[in-house]
Amino acid sequence: MKHFKSLLIAPAALGFLSTFSVSANEVNLNEISNYSDIESFEFANSFSNDDSNNQTLLAGGEGLVDDHSHDGGFSETTTASFSVDAAIGAIDGDTTSEATTVDYQFNIGLSTSFTGEDSLDVAIDSGSTATTADNPMAFDTGSGLTVDGVTYSFPLGGLSMVVGVDTDVSTTFTGACSYSAFTDYMGDCGTGNSIGSGGNGFTVAGSYAFDSGFSLAGSVSGTADAGSTAANAKGLLTKEGSDSYGIEAAYTADSWGVSVAYVYDDNNTSAETTTWGVNGTYSFDLADVSVGFETEETSGTEKSGYFVGVTFPEVGPGSVSVGAATSANYASSATEYMIYEAAYSYPVNDGLTITPGVFIEEKSGDDLTGVIVKSSFSF
Repeated sequence: MKHFKSLLIAPAALGFLSTFSVSANEVNLNEISNYSDIESFEFANSFSNDDSNNQTLLAGGEGLVDDHSHDGGFSETTTASFSVDAAIGAIDGDTTSEATTVDYQFNIGLSTSFTGEDSLDVAIDSGSTATTADNPMAFDTGSGLTVDGVTYSFPLGGLSMVVGVDTDVSTTFTGACSYSAFTDYMGDCGTGNSIGSGGNGFTVAGSYAFDSGFSLAGSVSGTADAGSTAANAKGLLTKEGSDSYGIEAAYTADSWGVSVAYVYDDNNTSAETTTWGVNGTYSFDLADVSVGFETEETSGTEKSGYFVGVTFPEVGPGSVSVGAATSANYASSATEYMIYEAAYSYPVNDGLTITPGVFIEEKSGDDLTGVIVKSSFSF
């Protein structure tokens, strides 16, 4: 058994160490990070106050300090979480390069509570190189440390409110997807433009959870960061700026759940887009099944896409996930292309998980087949 674990740890160590000897312009695992669940991870909103890997947070805010002197360290109500992800693999059918390459990502999450009920969260990311259309294996940010979002969460009456910059429209959406995804597109259960809708502006969102398991959430987001692009300088909720609005209704029970969301985006001064998304999940004794469907309309043109995935949570010491989805939303007259994936995730210990997997992406030319080993460290 010890030798078996050593064999599992070997590719993780190789993937991790190799990242520091591979320059950014050498990384070319095409078409992966578009689908990597690492990329889709909502880092700014993912740090639980009771995370055992965090440094310390006083439960309920008891003993909150009255002054701001912390002797150069964290306050007693501040937590920090760290993760390193490394992937090594190759893609058959890539017209640019079929070489075996390596990529990595480093994330820092800081969370502070002032009352015991609120939370100020800051996400800081770094990756081996910036994502491009020809090199989506990269993890978003490039090698420099980048602030990937700042959010403040607080209760307002019976509502749970979130205000943030570089924050998703769907930040308070519940969703109903239990699929353990290997690629990013699968991570949203095929509803990445609605229930998993992104954003890079200023967002105000709120949600209310009823005792019955039913919940409602709504949000508004606009490009109000004048220090970023020229489009953002046009302001929040203006005719010239780009604003989006979202609302979601969800129901969660012990073994199943369903979620419906609507997102409207005025696309600055161009054509408006409306998107509907539905996803659901059901847990059987053997496996968890998740499905999703999304439809969008822009200037009278309708497109749609779908997803289905199955997670087997107990296969040996790990879990197996198998999924299929359209690679995008397609018009009825267009040719649909699919993505298929299968992965096995094995926790070596509390801080390291290894996930080997394979994906196939259909293309108008040669299909892409990728074989990846992903190693995820958390501490």
